[in-house]
Amino acid sequence: MTRTTAQWQAADAAHHLHPFTDFKSLSAKGTRVIVRGDGIYVWDSEGHRLLDAMSGLWCVNVGYGRRELIDAATKQLETLPFYNSFFQTTTPPAIELAELLAEITPPQFKHVFFGGSGSEGNDTVVRLVRRYWDLMGQPKRDVIISRHNAYHGSTMAGASLGGMSGMHQQGGLPIPGIEHIQQPFWFEQGRGHTRDEFGLTAARWLEAKIREVGPDRVAAFIGEPVQGAGGVIVPPDTYWPEVQRICDQYGILLVSDEVICGFGRTGQWFGCETFGFRPDLMTFAKGVTSGYIPLGGVMVGERLARVLIDEGGEFNHGYTYSGHPVACAVALANLRLLQREGVVERVREELAPHLAWHFEQLADHPLVGEVQTCGMMAALQLVKDKATSEVFDPTLEVGMVCRAHCFGNGLVMRAVGDRMIVAPPLVMSIAQLDEMGALIRQCLDLTLADLRSRGWF
Repeated sequence: MTRTTAQWQAADAAHHLHPFTDFKSLSAKGTRVIVRGDGIYVWDSEGHRLLDAMSGLWCVNVGYGRRELIDAATKQLETLPFYNSFFQTTTPPAIELAELLAEITPPQFKHVFFGGSGSEGNDTVVRLVRRYWDLMGQPKRDVIISRHNAYHGSTMAGASLGGMSGMHQQGGLPIPGIEHIQQPFWFEQGRGHTRDEFGLTAARWLEAKIREVGPDRVAAFIGEPVQGAGGVIVPPDTYWPEVQRICDQYGILLVSDEVICGFGRTGQWFGCETFGFRPDLMTFAKGVTSGYIPLGGVMVGERLARVLIDEGGEFNHGYTYSGHPVACAVALANLRLLQREGVVERVREELAPHLAWHFEQLADHPLVGEVQTCGMMAALQLVKDKATSEVFDPTLEVGMVCRAHCFGNGLVMRAVGDRMIVAPPLVMSIAQLDEMGALIRQCLDLTLADLRSRGWF
C-alpha cells in the first residue's frame, strides 16, 4: 500500500507517541517521514535527499544499505531467529561476539553482559556496581556520581544517572543514590582560564563531591568521554587523567559510557583510549551494530568480574533479549567490517583531520563563537556577539531556526540549544565531507540572514 505524506502523517499522529516530543505540537505540524537510506543519505516521502550528518542517532557508522549486515541478519533469522540466554543456555553468535569484544576492547575487559540498548546497559551498570560493593562487604557504598547535562539513557536508572534537568522534572527523578557535578564545558564555565587549567578544576569537582558525600559511600563515577547529546562537549586534555587519579585515590569504580563514542567515533576504538583513562566498566550500544539491530551491553573489567564470578552466586538481573542471536550476528558482521576496511584507522588519520579543518574554517562565521571537534563529532556554538561571546536569549530557539534551514537544504544537523552538532557516518569520502562542510556554511548564512530579518542579530 502506497500512502501520501499527508496520509502517513495522519496515521502517525493518530497512533504513534514519539520519544522526547511535544505530542500536541508534533501532531499539528506533522512528522517528517523517512522512507529509505543509501550510503550517507536518506530520502523523505516527498523525495527530498538529506545528507545524514547525525548517522541516524549517532549510530549508522557504516552507512545505510551495507549488504554484509543485511545478509548476516537474514542468515541468522533463517537459522535461529531467537533464543534466550537464561537457564544456562547460549547461542553461537553471542559467544563469538563476546570473544570479539574481549579482543577489541582495552585489556582489562574479558567479559560482557548483553542488553538491548545503552539505557539497559546503564541500568545494568547500577546493578553491577552495587552488587560488587555488596560482595566486597561495603553495602553502604552505593552512591554513583555523574554530571549535569550528561546523557545516560531514558530508563529510570539511566535518566537518573544522566544530568538532563528536563528529564529530572518528570517522573520523580533522580532515584536515590545518584549525585551530580558540573560538566567540563569550558565555553560556559571556564573562560578566564586556559582549557588545561579548567580541565583540572572541573575534574576536582569530582573530588569535592566525594568528600561531601563521604568516600566510604561513593561507589563509582560515570561519564561519557565526550558528552554527545549534551552538545558534543569535548573536555580539556587534562580532565580525564585527573579524574582517573581521583578515582584511584579514593578507590571508586570508573565507568565510561561509550554508547556514542565507542567503535571508532573518536578515532580510536573507544573514547577512553582517546582520552587516556582506564575504566572498570564500559557501556556500549549504537555503533556496535551500526544501528541496524538494537543491541547494547556492558564490558566488565576483571576487577569486578572476578568478584562476581568467584564470590557472587546468582546475579538476579537480565533481559529477554540479552545476547539476541540476530543482533549479535549483525554486530559480528559490523565489527569485522570495521576491522577489514580499517575504518577506525581511516577516521583517525584521514577523515577526522579533514572534518576538523572544515570546522576551523567555519570558526570565522559571524554566528560562530566556538568550534569543537573530536574524531567524527563536531559542534558549533551560535552566538549573538562574536567579540564578547554573548549568547542568544534561549527563548528565541536560534538553534532550531538553524536546524530548520539545514533540513530545508538537504542536511541533517542537530541543535542542542544554540549548539549545532554533527556526528556523520565513519565511511564518508573526502568529497562527501566537503559537501557537508559547504552545506553547513550555506545554512549558517541562511540563518544569519533570517536572524537579521527578524531583528535578532
